[in-house]
Amino acid sequence: MLIPGETFSESYAAVPEAVAEARDALTGFARDAGADSDRLEAVRLAASEAVTNAVMHAYDSGQKGTVQVSASYVESELWLLVGDTGKGLRPRSNSPGLGLGLALIAQLADEFHIISRGSGGTELRLRFKLASKRRSNGTKPPDRRSKGSQDRGSVSAAFSPA
Repeated sequence: MLIPGETFSESYAAVPEAVAEARDALTGFARDAGADSDRLEAVRLAASEAVTNAVMHAYDSGQKGTVQVSASYVESELWLLVGDTGKGLRPRSNSPGLGLGLALIAQLADEFHIISRGSGGTELRLRFKLASKRRSNGTKPPDRRSKGSQDRGSVSAAFSPA
């Protein structure tokens, strides 16, 4: 189990094989931070989408580059940062993807920002709430959701109409 303030940081070559490696590392960090199964699935999918976007879109074909990932655990929150030093975020008519990755990330994360780096490239910042499963007195908090509702950022919310 992590303590608040612990971090993880790694750079990967911007190649398709890096997606699974970075995703697994970030998911493992989230697990160590105490994320429940729903949050783990959200982190896993959002990390996969974020790293895939950097690998697929940050660099021109044949150009070598890196994807930097970092994670920070603060009290009841997990922050993920995925960045590159590529050409930046811009519309492309010849994009190989469906264009749903960023929208999916926005649904999965509790907070999501796209930053254009001053030094070039793009950074995605994602925040996930890590709900406390127990109160200080050892009891579970009541489930305040009505039947059929879901938390924003849940995996099921990503696939349900708004």
